[in-house]
Amino acid sequence: MRRPFHALLCFIGLLCGSRFAMASPESMPSSIILQELHNFRELGSVLYIAAHPDDENSRLIAYLARGRGCRTAYLSLTRGDGGQNILGPELGEALGVIRTQELLAARRNDGGLQFFSRALDFGFSKNPNETLSIWNREQVLADVVRVIRIFRPDVLVTRFPIERIGTHGHHTASAQLALEAFKLAGDPLALREQFGDLPPWQPKRILWNGWPSDARRSGGIPDEQGTLKLDIGGYNPLLGESYPEIAARSINAHKSQGLGWYLTRGPVVERFKVLAGEPATGDILDGVETTWKRFEGGAEIDRLAAEAEARFQPQDPAGSLPALLALRSRLATLPSEVLVTDKGRQLDRIIQACLGLYWETTVPQAEVVSGEVLKLHHVAIVRNNYPVRWRAVRYPTFGQEQTVAIDLQANQPANLETSRTLPAGTPLSQPYWLRAAGTKGMFRVDDPALIGRPENPPVFPVEQVFEIDGQTLVLSDEPVQVTNEPAIGETRRRLDVIAPVEIGLGQELELFAPGGTRPLTVKITASRPGEKGTVRLEAPADWQVAPSSQSFSFATAGESAQFTFTVTAPARSTTAEIVASAEIDGARYRNRRVPIRYSHLPPMLLQPLARIKAVSLELAIRGSVIGYLPGSGDSVAECLSRMGFTVKTLTGEDLTAGRLKGFDAVVVGIRAFNTRKDLSSRLPALFAYAEQGGNVIVQYNTLSNLQTEQLAPYALKLSQDRVTDEDAPMTILAPDHPALTTPNRITTADFDGWVQERGLYFPSEWDARFTPLLACNDPGESPKSGGLLVARYGKGNFIYSSLSWFRQLPAGVPGAYRLFANLVSLGK
Repeated sequence: MRRPFHALLCFIGLLCGSRFAMASPESMPSSIILQELHNFRELGSVLYIAAHPDDENSRLIAYLARGRGCRTAYLSLTRGDGGQNILGPELGEALGVIRTQELLAARRNDGGLQFFSRALDFGFSKNPNETLSIWNREQVLADVVRVIRIFRPDVLVTRFPIERIGTHGHHTASAQLALEAFKLAGDPLALREQFGDLPPWQPKRILWNGWPSDARRSGGIPDEQGTLKLDIGGYNPLLGESYPEIAARSINAHKSQGLGWYLTRGPVVERFKVLAGEPATGDILDGVETTWKRFEGGAEIDRLAAEAEARFQPQDPAGSLPALLALRSRLATLPSEVLVTDKGRQLDRIIQACLGLYWETTVPQAEVVSGEVLKLHHVAIVRNNYPVRWRAVRYPTFGQEQTVAIDLQANQPANLETSRTLPAGTPLSQPYWLRAAGTKGMFRVDDPALIGRPENPPVFPVEQVFEIDGQTLVLSDEPVQVTNEPAIGETRRRLDVIAPVEIGLGQELELFAPGGTRPLTVKITASRPGEKGTVRLEAPADWQVAPSSQSFSFATAGESAQFTFTVTAPARSTTAEIVASAEIDGARYRNRRVPIRYSHLPPMLLQPLARIKAVSLELAIRGSVIGYLPGSGDSVAECLSRMGFTVKTLTGEDLTAGRLKGFDAVVVGIRAFNTRKDLSSRLPALFAYAEQGGNVIVQYNTLSNLQTEQLAPYALKLSQDRVTDEDAPMTILAPDHPALTTPNRITTADFDGWVQERGLYFPSEWDARFTPLLACNDPGESPKSGGLLVARYGKGNFIYSSLSWFRQLPAGVPGAYRLFANLVSLGK
């Protein structure tokens, strides 16, 4: 049996090999090779810990990883699933997948590694007690300890203070868990049930990397005795830029959050406060042996590395290979432990770069079905005259090795065509943390070996085996599809395992009247020729589905057919999950396909359950045609269509008296006043539409990047106020207001079952002509009554609402539909 420590080394190797497409070696010019040679001699390790994507201090990570050569990693407890998306409609799980890739892109810039815990970003949390009551505190703590024991850092750094000062619950909880994990990670008796024989590891200290304390931001680190300062703004001539410049690109990778930084230059002073462990006075790594002297026999390693660095010739990198191979032989005599193994992989990357060695494995198509034959094209090329033999290609899934035995010639590609069968029963591709249903605060991960990893391991791993001067290099690889897109260029995509047929749903949510009947359509598309089977809808017993199943048969790939089922809801208000499934040769497939494509990210495919949320509710509407002016992206327009309205998407040019005439209501999408530059100048026409009898509903905006201070025809001032408890009691302030009575009478029961929050960025001040309809608050806070404001304006109405309709309506919350129907029906 493989010992757990060896599995740990394998984990780190896979993690370190994570690249944009996880396929081919990175380009490494001579200046970077020289930087890597220098960094090889640095053995310090730092683990940075915070709560979300973008919480990390990229400047510090770039300084440590790129500048000082420290093994540096960021542990983000969550994947950012609970945030907003400025790029498009993806929220929740899909947004977490996007932000995972954005974090990996950031790490490729600043040189760090990336870890995650199983904690789910359930939305804004005001205090750590609430956070830790929703997260499974013991599981998240165990995950932090696990990452510490796997990565084995010398120093831990938190972004946030352990007290609730100037921040919010997830942030504070991340620091508190980091401090507790610091104390447990070195205890061999702690958490033995979770880790078995995973060796303990005790970092030397844990520090808080805080911001300066000043009048603008309370809770920072003041200039006092014991405050450690570090200038990380230096310029690196080998990289040709400063660490803040590198960090700016890392931060700019967080595009779904709308982050964008200038490439700043000059000194940047970071402050640190020791939270536990040994004191530090001059540097965060004080007292850490950061040279090869930390290992017996390491002095010779350091001497050989220093000699290789001193004699490196940028015009002839291959001239360093004899010295580097001698260094590699010597390194092999040291004990097999994480740091040595990691440095061995770094040295192999340096050797590969000096050789100009490139390799890749490509396949004709990225989407494969389990049991299919993979046609593999392997290529290797060395770009100088140094003797290299391509010995073999290994397929670890089968424990097989394909002999190659080709002596590579300078700048001449060597090719090998092979094929292997993807094992039958290979699971459909899905991010490992989304394979099973979790809880409100936690992802469920059944395989402990995956906990901490940023993404899935390869579906079909490959290893390339080369021989150089009698030494064997085994380099990781995996098959990718390489395509060319005219506006983008080369695109590389990893293998995804798909079903033999694709299940398509017209929508994920359907509204029913109690006892009502609606048709639901399922589209089946053949992924491969010759597929035949049956399709059905799986529903609870009190929902009737007819027919029980229907047959399909396809001759060619890409052929499709639609199958309509009649679904009847029970004669009461209720909610159900209806799942579409296809059965082929005794195997049942219940997943749909959700591709995610953004130009700054690799192509991604999610395959969640093909389910429809069916909501049976009493819902009345008035009016018929709604204009929708999109903001930063939401699906509220589709939800209005479900209610029975005809919805027309508006542009800025449509905001004229003539074009708005005839709409029963105009709804403005989320953060439109933050993201649209064509709105503020056209507000007079929108206000005039309301004045002439129209109905305008504006959804929430934030204080950041407001394009205008005028959000309404009357004065209205936004704040940071929000109510994060989705179950917070709702007080109805004006029970007889038409917006709460017509055509649906709203009661407190309509606020049951809301998701993630009540609302965000509530107005704190407004003109007396606005009527607040509702009030709610988080525990221990005063009531917030700015979530739904309605004002008569001329013959019509103007409504500003910071309630989170963009979450509640797509989630199928019945009361949210009833109340929003009243808002768009107001005055009709």
